[in-house]
Amino acid sequence: MELTVKKFDLLRELQLTQGVVERKTTIPILSNLLFEARAESLRIAATDLELGIKTGCAAKVKKEGASTVPARRLFEIVRTLPDADIKLKALENHWLELRCARSHFKLVGMAKDNFPVLPEFPHPLVSIPARVLSTLIAKTGFAISMEESRYTLNGALLLLKPDSITMVATDGHRLAHVETAQRLDGLKAEVRVLVPKKAMNELVKLLAEADEKAGVEFARDDSHLFFQVGERLLISRLLTGQFPNYEAVLPRENTRVVVLDRDLVAAAVQRADLVADQRSHAVRMALESDKVEISAQSPEYGEAHEELVPPKAFAGDPIQIGFNAQYLLDF
Repeated sequence: MELTVKKFDLLRELQLTQGVVERKTTIPILSNLLFEARAESLRIAATDLELGIKTGCAAKVKKEGASTVPARRLFEIVRTLPDADIKLKALENHWLELRCARSHFKLVGMAKDNFPVLPEFPHPLVSIPARVLSTLIAKTGFAISMEESRYTLNGALLLLKPDSITMVATDGHRLAHVETAQRLDGLKAEVRVLVPKKAMNELVKLLAEADEKAGVEFARDDSHLFFQVGERLLISRLLTGQFPNYEAVLPRENTRVVVLDRDLVAAAVQRADLVADQRSHAVRMALESDKVEISAQSPEYGEAHEELVPPKAFAGDPIQIGFNAQYLLDF
């Protein structure tokens, strides 16, 4: 394998692989990237066995071939190189030579045959607008559980229908539910899948690189989810198990509705949280016909009260509710 590639083209793609590569692993090959030089491109693959990515960039290929290289080390090297073309050449014993301007490196790789084979992209089920998917992830990702023991809550439910897309996430304390009307051409039946949190985090990075009007080609097989964004492919293992029946906790007939300015509420809650108990972050909201009072108190810090005036009077009976300020601010 021997090729020449532009520094910033290579750096951009290496950056997209860093979140996938295992930093601490008992399988050394998973700390490496697989480089494949073919035609007029350099193809790059990374995986931790749960998540994988295939990407690449244009290159002048002198000799086709493949090699593995330590992912983190190469990224740090390329990041510090001058803005000049980079020459890569596979040497004997799995070494990789790198030259850029006056810099010269030789990196120890591993046998390319030890690198896991990533599944190929199957026939796509549907194309999802990148901006829509990005918005759904941004509005639900924070509610995903961080407890590894709650396996089915370690991701978000993605629900695709011919005329809508829904994403739901919960950690057992709060629930984020976002539904948007969206025509999905070619989708004949409902599709429900659990998308792992790590996959969502890496997908956000791919979406940030995509054009605003780009589409995400989505596919699945018996054990994997596939998200094709342009020439980049993210592959994730399916989360197995049953997502909670979230529809059972969504209010069907709720007459107690008040409309407030989002920024004003957030600022009031932040101020009240300054004197709230720092373990529970308990803040109280009292709704009356002509005002909403947000308050908090604790023996250690004192108390706070703030009134907000809704643009439209609250029509229901007065009510008081308590909540965790941090959870509310996440929304």
